[in-house]
Amino acid sequence: MLALVGLINIAGHANPTKELLWLFSVSVGIIMCKIVYDLTGAISPFLFKGFVKLDDKTRLEWNNRGFSTFHALIVVAASLYLLVGSDLFHDSSRDELVINRTSAFSDTVLGISTGYFLTDLAMIIYYFPALGGLEYVLHHGLSMLSIVQSLVSGQGLIYILMVLFSECTTPFVNLRWYLDVAGQKSSRFYLFNGVALFFGWLVARIVLFIYFFYHMFTHFDQVKQVYPMGFYTLLTVPPVLTMMNLFWFTKIAKGMVKTLVKSWHRR
Repeated sequence: MLALVGLINIAGHANPTKELLWLFSVSVGIIMCKIVYDLTGAISPFLFKGFVKLDDKTRLEWNNRGFSTFHALIVVAASLYLLVGSDLFHDSSRDELVINRTSAFSDTVLGISTGYFLTDLAMIIYYFPALGGLEYVLHHGLSMLSIVQSLVSGQGLIYILMVLFSECTTPFVNLRWYLDVAGQKSSRFYLFNGVALFFGWLVARIVLFIYFFYHMFTHFDQVKQVYPMGFYTLLTVPPVLTMMNLFWFTKIAKGMVKTLVKSWHRR
């Protein structure tokens, strides 16, 4: 693994210490997924009595969404801290270009996220299409490609963190699925979660992506200094993810309207 990373020492960013950190953090991400997957399966029967009656396919997805939610909470908190709470990307905090700023903590976060996407993508492919269709393979593949490039090059971290912050919608998506499986589609909690998902998606995956492109445009002189493959990835992957977000947003909006109409008629 270390030898492989050494072969892709992009922009002179890699060194033995960083390679060990990357290997460790990716491993942590994979182990984290395994632990949370098992814990979800162990705890769920106490929280939802119907869990034991679920078929194997549904249990598989139930547990998979457990570590998906856990990963989302971690990367959202870390991204928010790095983007807003820390001075890493403040204009006057460092002399280096914003596009080239990283830290040991940010590398650890990207490594853990890489471990998650590796694990989830492996499960999606192995159990295909039980955990999602080709759109999930495309989404995870593009996400992992972008994260790994930023990790080994030390460039474009600010944009990776913006995209990772959009994972804040994942807990709402998973909760919606859990409530559906638990037969709670008619509950107020399901309705409130659907509304929260709609507005969360609008802010985190539509408005934030607009700001993403605005930031790239206003800092394009720096973006052009990213190594070639990373530069073209920045130009192509975000638009693809945006189109996917818009597609899913229309489905979320339709689902929310349908739920609201049903709720209104039940009054």
